[in-house]
Amino acid sequence: MNILVSMRYLAALHEHRHFGRAAQACGITQPALSNALRALEAEFGAVIVRRGRTYAGLTHEGEQVLRTARRMLHEHEQLRQNLSAGGGRLQGTLRMAAVPTAVPVLARFAALLQAREPGIVPVVLSMSSLELETGLESLALDLALGYTGRTHVREVKVAALPQYTEHYFFVRRAAGPQAATLRIGAPLGWREAAAHRLCLLTREMHNRAIVDEAFAQAGAPVQPAIETNSVLALALAVAAGEVCAVLPGAVLAAVRGYRDLEALPLVAPEVHTPIGCMVHASERPSRALEAALAVLASPPWQAHRDAHAGAVGG
Repeated sequence: MNILVSMRYLAALHEHRHFGRAAQACGITQPALSNALRALEAEFGAVIVRRGRTYAGLTHEGEQVLRTARRMLHEHEQLRQNLSAGGGRLQGTLRMAAVPTAVPVLARFAALLQAREPGIVPVVLSMSSLELETGLESLALDLALGYTGRTHVREVKVAALPQYTEHYFFVRRAAGPQAATLRIGAPLGWREAAAHRLCLLTREMHNRAIVDEAFAQAGAPVQPAIETNSVLALALAVAAGEVCAVLPGAVLAAVRGYRDLEALPLVAPEVHTPIGCMVHASERPSRALEAALAVLASPPWQAHRDAHAGAVGG
């Protein structure tokens, strides 16, 4: 038994929470994954996986093995990157995730990083704030882009690198003839926005908590007509239906091609939320993460970021 490979299968099972999807992600059959995990259990003399008709989670012993597995995989990837860099070309994987409203920015960053370091394979994931914090804490993620102001919720030792400030826009179908690109209109109060049928993110998303608080401050709490965990669905629902949405500038910049949409900066109250990159504070960065941090500090990335996030046209 290759214990490192079996540990990778265990980490994949915990990530995907489904035997079939984990096997597919690992490029093996489901029976092969199950057999490897049973061999791992035999190696340690303990039940690791709770099994029912479907995956039912890890046992207490399994959680201990998972923590060791992630540490082993983290160290293995660091060693691989160090050896490849010593040979003259950095190669490796960089696992990154962003809250849904920041995914467009992280995708742009990944493209710039990969162009500068072709040997790095960025993995870009969309996660809730809680999942980001858990991923950093467990070493399942190398870098996260999200709401830096809420890391006090968990005891996660992270270093935060400020990136931009999230501004919010009321987005609706534009009246009149189509413009060349998405229009930025006059400011609108949150109270006035609450009078419309809205599509909002689901309640487990931190963005939804920010939006709900703004409506509450304006004295106009809302019950959305549509809820989704996809920011693309927010924009498409507005473009295709009779609803409006609240979008941050980073998402607005990604849908500028929708010429039949109009965005109005939301005011009263003014809501500005800091967004930053976060890394594990007590871990030595891998070579790939060092390269990513260098790109984050570079003027080309900062100029590109500022053009596609924050206030946008506001």
